[in-house]
Amino acid sequence: MRQDPIVIQPYDPAWPSSFATQKAALESELTDVLVAPIQHIGSTSVPGLAAKPIIDMLALVDDYAAFTDAPQRLEHLSWVAAPEPGDADQRKWSLCFPSVERRTHHLHVVEQASPAWRDWLLFRDYLRAHPDDARRYARLKHSLAATDARDRPAYRAGKAPVIAELLDLARDWQDRENDDDLNPG
Repeated sequence: MRQDPIVIQPYDPAWPSSFATQKAALESELTDVLVAPIQHIGSTSVPGLAAKPIIDMLALVDDYAAFTDAPQRLEHLSWVAAPEPGDADQRKWSLCFPSVERRTHHLHVVEQASPAWRDWLLFRDYLRAHPDDARRYARLKHSLAATDARDRPAYRAGKAPVIAELLDLARDWQDRENDDDLNPG
């Protein structure tokens, strides 16, 4: 279990570049299993949003089993397997760079057929387009981390209702955007 404290930092303009560097390295090694470009997700992908300084990345594969040997193939790049509770049940892989304890990057590998990744991208895109909601989310994260910076389950549980609310808003926003695309003024 991780013991490092939850630290929320101001947005770092270097995060996109850090993502791009690791994306390039990973994509060159995983071309045989990826079905789409690796995406930058999570709070570090939203300009201006305070976040834990860990770059979350999303990789899509056609089949969970096709990724089985990939963690070993990535060890020479300092990527290590970092299984999380429920990963196998969700047919998901988790890897970290450069170590589980001192991760700067977290790669979430999911099957393209999984519905979860679409919400991750929608959440990111909604926060990018709605800075007031992004600031509200940042305030919540600061508050939860200040309450107990070592209680990751409480931190995640405290964020869950707001994430669910923001995802509902994001879906409404997406529906309106799609309606506008279909019915231009």
